[in-house]
Amino acid sequence: MHQQSISESLHSTKSLKTGDLFLKIGTPCVHIGMLNKGVMRGFVYNHEGDEITTHFYQEGDMIIGSFIPNTNVAMTVEALENCEISVANYSQIMSNVNRDKEITRIITNQFQKLNNQLQSRLVSLLNLKSTEKYELFLKEYTSLINRIPHYFIANYLGITPTQLSRARKELIERKRSTP
Repeated sequence: MHQQSISESLHSTKSLKTGDLFLKIGTPCVHIGMLNKGVMRGFVYNHEGDEITTHFYQEGDMIIGSFIPNTNVAMTVEALENCEISVANYSQIMSNVNRDKEITRIITNQFQKLNNQLQSRLVSLLNLKSTEKYELFLKEYTSLINRIPHYFIANYLGITPTQLSRARKELIERKRSTP
């Protein structure tokens, strides 16, 4: 008989439909998820109440609302497609870090990935032109380009939909003129 590992026994599968929320800003972060199927986006509200997309999640990404269990979630996470998520109690997972090699490896890798994405996004927002931002997005989220509405991509990049359209056109023209 197959004996479950600690990591297998700690999670269950949850299905979300497009538009459903996995995490909601300001609520305690009690769950952690691993996206098995679908695309999600994280967003916050600016001082005018507008949504600002801060993150996209794709298959294989960990979804957390805070780096510390039971603190308030820093952003809302919404399904952009029908999604399937492996969900676990965040505190239980963290209490098994350093006791279970598989959990330690997954958490370490995913935290490093999130940190790298956040740093890349910060540098992009502060230093790059619209076309450069879009090129970086294409590199980092290659498989998502046709799965995310363009207005969310523009919002994520900190540009208008018109600027995104111009950047896309410029890249297409550049590829055509390159032998």
